[in-house]
Amino acid sequence: MRKSRQEAAETRQRIVEAASSRFRENGIDGTAVADLMSQAGLTHGGFYKHFTSKEHVVLESLQLAAGSLRESMEASLSRSTDVRGLNVAINDYLSLEHRDDPGSGCPFVALASELARSSDEVRDAATEGIVNLVNLIASRLTELPPAAARKKALVMLSTMMGALTMARMVNDEQLSSSILREAKKALLP
Repeated sequence: MRKSRQEAAETRQRIVEAASSRFRENGIDGTAVADLMSQAGLTHGGFYKHFTSKEHVVLESLQLAAGSLRESMEASLSRSTDVRGLNVAINDYLSLEHRDDPGSGCPFVALASELARSSDEVRDAATEGIVNLVNLIASRLTELPPAAARKKALVMLSTMMGALTMARMVNDEQLSSSILREAKKALLP
């Protein structure tokens, strides 16, 4: 029996959600189509009913993860209208919980080296996601002129992403925690 359009859309969304998490946990190259279909509770054969290629699901899963990260950061920022909201967002991003949960964390940190070698379309989506985060942070730097706020936001986001990358990379728990702690100190007023 054929699935309804609604059921097909729900199945597709389940695949994208599974891919988004799985790619961030294991990398794009480290995730086979069969793996993400299994995580979505489906068989491998159904993948091409929904996507033209693995690159296609990479694009959609990156867009989903970037949107989720932006929403999370917006929620942190909304806890206060002044600089305290920005401090909450920085603390949330540079937390041990975020470090230890790449499957639901920042896709740009989890997939940076692979995204850099992806198609132009995927790199366009990554660029858009990063620009959105920069603009979101800059919108909270109201004491600065817009151009200066954007430059500072670029440095802040770069520091946050770099610190999270390093904290995940090292195998020394104390060093990892120290990286996050020192980045927070550098960014928080």
